Amino acid sequence: MTLHTILYPVIRAGILAAALAGSLVAQAIRPDYVKRTEMLRMRDGTRLYTEIFTPAAPQGPLPILMERTPYNAKNIGPRLASRYQLLADDGYIFVFQDLRGKYASEGTFMMVRPPRDPARGEQVDENTDTNDTIDWILANVPGHNGRVGMVGISYGGWTTMMGLVDPHPALKAASPQASPDDMYLGDDFHHNGALRLSYGFEFVANLEAGRVSEPFSFDRFDTYEWFLRLGGLANADRLYFKGKRPTWTDFVTHPDFDEFWRRRKVSTHFVNTPVTVPTLTVAGWWDQEDFYGPLTLYDMLEKNDTRGINHLVIGPWNHGGWAGGQGSSLGPIKFGSNTAAWYRETVETPWFAYWLKDRGKLDLPEALTFRPGSNQWQRHSAWPPKTGVTTRQLYFHPDGKLGWERPTGDGADSFRSDPARPVPYRKRPITPLYGGKVPSTWSIWQVDDQRHAHLRPDVLSFETEPLTEDVTISGRVLARLFAATTGTDADWIVKLIDVYPEKVPDAPMMGGYQLMVVGDVLRGRYRDGYERPKPVVANQVTPYTLSLLAADYTFLKGHKIMVQVQSTWFPLIDRNPQKFVPNIYLARDADFVAATHRVLRSARHPSHLELSVVTP
Repeated sequence: MTLHTILYPVIRAGILAAALAGSLVAQAIRPDYVKRTEMLRMRDGTRLYTEIFTPAAPQGPLPILMERTPYNAKNIGPRLASRYQLLADDGYIFVFQDLRGKYASEGTFMMVRPPRDPARGEQVDENTDTNDTIDWILANVPGHNGRVGMVGISYGGWTTMMGLVDPHPALKAASPQASPDDMYLGDDFHHNGALRLSYGFEFVANLEAGRVSEPFSFDRFDTYEWFLRLGGLANADRLYFKGKRPTWTDFVTHPDFDEFWRRRKVSTHFVNTPVTVPTLTVAGWWDQEDFYGPLTLYDMLEKNDTRGINHLVIGPWNHGGWAGGQGSSLGPIKFGSNTAAWYRETVETPWFAYWLKDRGKLDLPEALTFRPGSNQWQRHSAWPPKTGVTTRQLYFHPDGKLGWERPTGDGADSFRSDPARPVPYRKRPITPLYGGKVPSTWSIWQVDDQRHAHLRPDVLSFETEPLTEDVTISGRVLARLFAATTGTDADWIVKLIDVYPEKVPDAPMMGGYQLMVVGDVLRGRYRDGYERPKPVVANQVTPYTLSLLAADYTFLKGHKIMVQVQSTWFPLIDRNPQKFVPNIYLARDADFVAATHRVLRSARHPSHLELSVVTP
């Protein structure tokens, strides 16, 4: 096995060389750690690039913390002085590894590689690579205590979940953070059957550019206009990918929720499986990529947790926002404390020490959530809460009103949805996700002011009067729409919004701000299931139930609660032709037609949101 190492030039070099059984070592980012690089051979002979960081002066046997990534393992070492600073201060052996086919690792990369199926001739997957790596580390890295922890965010969170499918006996703690569960129903690539166009296109173009990722180069500053000029989705492969992006090809050939997507749904691999490894799932309320995943994975594990070792933490963060910085704000939204720093110091570091070092006392509830608005951490005995909340309905009323009283009589609101003039998901210009000459602001779009959409003719808005007392919701959020369309397909986007008072003395620029608390999309063809799409019956009132997942939020006295309903959210979500076609990825430009949508608010068809309201 080849060692890509150089001598660590410090006084301790002789001691370190002896500790590593004669191996050459390299200077790490932190002078108190030394780096060793290896090409670890997996069971099929493929070698994976791995960096191992060991304290220069270890205090007794130490546990191992491992992160596996498609984003270049060489970039993780510097995080010992930032993201992993507290854990590095505490003393661990860190292992960072490139996945198959990425950067310095051999093999072929496969996006979200499903667990192996020997009947298909599959002998390796992310779980076997994890376990083979742990075997090698335990046998060849001195100074460990025999315990391994896994941690990672996003794709790294997913590889952590894969390590739990058939966990190595030495795996004693795992923290999947912002891990996707389902790339079709609710995470990175699709939401409820609708393609997340801008993210899906850019992520696939970037990650599958080759062994080294490469951002897509747009020829326009405003990606809204670029994607609109692209036209139908078939043009993406014809003009740009040309069959060389396997995941995009998968999108086209698997437009519905079939066996391809079911195999890649993580939570199904934990059905009726006892939880044996302590697991700390972490999520952010405004995660722009993976919020569905953490909630779904936690819920599945919780069903099989008989030992009380499965926990959930949700903070006021975007994707991975807990891993760096102070977390005192997100965009213009202030939280009154350093939530991210508090999490790393008070939750994450003690949690790993408890399970991997037998140190301290674990003071962690079943679920720990931060409640924006009131800006306080909440301890829950269950998530979603089973006590202290009441299910209430917030109904649409005439003249754009929103209230708790069920409507009487008849009523509806109409709007014309034109795919040629879709509603932008944020204020234009919309810059690329991966930046360029202008830094990307993708990470904070979910806290954008929603006034860019308010009062557009193709967006319906309903709002309460100013609240006379605080209203707190804690738990699941559902939208129940009764709607009709002149077309034969339609998307329904619903956003729950906190409207600030017109005057905010301590923050004048926040006057009238419209903050989206939760929002999501349902593709109409999948209203009765995602396996078999079917046309919407034109001009027929149809019920739609859209999960907005969950929230723990306080609408403060003096604020207003708003709901916005629309049918385009571009280019976050691809355009629905609004004329049913079997496969939207193959839709022709001529298939896209304008349609008139009606949202009913009558006694018989009372469109509303269903909220879990905290009882006083």
